[in-house]
Amino acid sequence: MLLVIDANIVFSTLLSKAKTFDIFLANKFVKKFEFIAPEFLFIEINKHFDELVKRTKLSSDELSKLLKFIRQEIDFIPFDEFKEFDNEAQKISPDPKDVPYFALALKFSCSIWSNDKLLKKQNRVKVLSTSEIAKLF
Repeated sequence: MLLVIDANIVFSTLLSKAKTFDIFLANKFVKKFEFIAPEFLFIEINKHFDELVKRTKLSSDELSKLLKFIRQEIDFIPFDEFKEFDNEAQKISPDPKDVPYFALALKFSCSIWSNDKLLKKQNRVKVLSTSEIAKLF
């Protein structure tokens, strides 16, 4: 099952290593999901690396290893590959900052994994929470 990963899932994994991390780890072996995300997500994470080190209380090395693991589990897609869905995504996305996630989901006709309840306030793209993803295992 193909899923677009929202930034809040990645940040949640890095900050708490709770249920979201367990899903990434289990999926590494079971391969139930194929995770994709807009390429800018990777850039955004790197931009906030120092802040993440402070918030996670992990060493820079430990956080780098965790980030490397997550990066290996997600295919990052350049905007050029889904930009034709940008206008449509702007019309349905409840939050302007989430337009790229919706455009990517529209391109591949798949769901979004996000814990942002606001994203469910549209009826075009299915948005699944971490709890819902865990139930699919």
